[in-house]
Amino acid sequence: MSLERINPAGLAPASGFSHAVTATGGRLVFLAGQTALDAEGEVVGRSLPGQFETALGNLLGALAAAGGAPADLARVTVYTTDAGTYRAHAAELGRVWRRLAGRDYPAMAVIGVVRLWDEQALVELDGIAVLP
Repeated sequence: MSLERINPAGLAPASGFSHAVTATGGRLVFLAGQTALDAEGEVVGRSLPGQFETALGNLLGALAAAGGAPADLARVTVYTTDAGTYRAHAAELGRVWRRLAGRDYPAMAVIGVVRLWDEQALVELDGIAVLP
């Protein structure tokens, strides 16, 4: 199995994401949306960066339970209730991503939403991974 990250010269520079990811061989893993829920099902953290770290940790935990690693992520979608705050904290969120998931960036999108299932949640991440 291999993932190839593609960032064409004709597009804006990719920073913290890849424009395209191709997968050859392997097993698909579809990861459900993860918010900043703790093991008891309570949203933890009041700030978007704090919740992002927990939500990303939950996503990576689900991926690990399926036998995968962060480098196996082909696609991640981020849903946020405040796109302006997300953008304002982009550098900090990038540091969290690199610390937890490394620098093999999947294809990504950030989508602003009115609210998430967990009312106190500020951010939710879902994804698709390809495992060997």
